[in-house]
Amino acid sequence: MLTNYFDGDVAQRYDAGSAAMFAPEVLGPTVDLLVDLAGGGAALELAIGTGRVALPLSERGVPVHGIELSEAMVEQLRAKPGGADLEVAVGDMTSTRVDGRFRLVYLVFNTIGNVTTQDGQVAVFQNAADHLDPGGCFLVETLVPVVRKIPPGERFSVFAHTDAHVGIDEYDVATQRTWSHHYSSSDGETYHRRSIPFRYTWPAELDLMARLAGMRLRDRWADWDRSPFTGESVKHVSVWQKADTPAS
Repeated sequence: MLTNYFDGDVAQRYDAGSAAMFAPEVLGPTVDLLVDLAGGGAALELAIGTGRVALPLSERGVPVHGIELSEAMVEQLRAKPGGADLEVAVGDMTSTRVDGRFRLVYLVFNTIGNVTTQDGQVAVFQNAADHLDPGGCFLVETLVPVVRKIPPGERFSVFAHTDAHVGIDEYDVATQRTWSHHYSSSDGETYHRRSIPFRYTWPAELDLMARLAGMRLRDRWADWDRSPFTGESVKHVSVWQKADTPAS
């Protein structure tokens, strides 16, 4: 079972802490692409959270179901207009099953990294494939690992530095484990620390996980606007497609 790092006050502050992700210029291309991939069918969001993506996708006419580990995050979703209408199963996205098959399964905002073992990430891909119709697609949005910015012998990289928030990523390149350390303050002097572990993955590694689950890479973009993915891209939106017919 995955550890829940998004409970209590973390869930209550989640939307405010990721306000930039709700901007129309972010959500618009996100929802447009997901609508196209759903192709008139239903979608399943792994780690549906507070419904940032699921609610506007549902408003576009796509039937959306969800899986979410944190009951507190689901409570935030339920409190929003339309949130009570979405079917959400509380559980671990590596193994929790919901009824039905879907044209699209998706996992956004680097959340594949919240699964901190390779075996667990392989299980996420298999669970996604098991929920898909033949020919359906699994989409993942995640960062490209930035370890090339870490000099040999160093472990830490500062990604945020203001009076209200200091963010430091810690890397272990031998295990592909990272920890994001957040130091937050309301007065600029007294800081509260919260640390969350992740496991980073390379695009080719995710492609292999997809193959193990019976899927093949269909598209990879640098962002939701479908811009080309290159060696300079800092993130990717990747789509793997399940075979139209079961393997013999």
